[in-house]
Amino acid sequence: MKTAVISGGNGGLGQALARRLQGQGWRTVLLDLNIDGLSTTETQIPLACDLTDARQLADATAQIIAMCPTIDLVIYNAGITQIGAFSDTSVDTIRKVFEINVFAAINMAKAFLTPLRDSQGTHLAISSVAGFSPLYHRTAYAASKHALEGFFGSLRSEEAAYGVKSLIAAPSFVATNIGNDQRQSDGVARPGSATDGLDYMTPDQAADIILRGVSKHAAFTPVGRIARLSYVINRVSPRLFQHLMEKNIKGT
Repeated sequence: MKTAVISGGNGGLGQALARRLQGQGWRTVLLDLNIDGLSTTETQIPLACDLTDARQLADATAQIIAMCPTIDLVIYNAGITQIGAFSDTSVDTIRKVFEINVFAAINMAKAFLTPLRDSQGTHLAISSVAGFSPLYHRTAYAASKHALEGFFGSLRSEEAAYGVKSLIAAPSFVATNIGNDQRQSDGVARPGSATDGLDYMTPDQAADIILRGVSKHAAFTPVGRIARLSYVINRVSPRLFQHLMEKNIKGT
């Protein structure tokens, strides 16, 4: 039985990815700060872990490696968003976003580097439209997702010699927490909670597209109509993309 490790496994997208993998015969290990509501079965193992706590993460990854014969897929899905003008955003808040969106993923990748080499497995980073383009009132979030894509895109070249894939999926707006943003005073909020998005997808729709990309070993998968259009327009004309983004997002 192949094993996939999913950070942010108790979120809407994390659970949707887990369900589909389990349906294909995979065992899924779901890492999250809060694992309430997640059952333990033969194909699902929830583990509570603060991914920004180095000791907790080291203990959790060591436990996973010890109990699973192989690690075949690691999905770096955990993340937070932050909504607000840069002028009102502190550097500490930006660091908070980077700790979970970037450094937690990097630390996980380091921990699972050898197991994935042994299985010739796959790193899968869940990015965003904000990972390849600008997004209004999302300076911290966009910067973190650009960093995530830069890291895993570069890791791809290093790990190819070991038969390891390093893939990136970039969803547009996935409705995982609409009406439940739990926004903090610094603008930090739960992912998928923004109300200024466009053409929202369900987590199940996003998971289907993401895993199709994995099955094809696609280096980069834009997830959803908005993501596909944004990717093309931003590559052809960044100025046009900026105009359309400001018109549609800033005006909402």
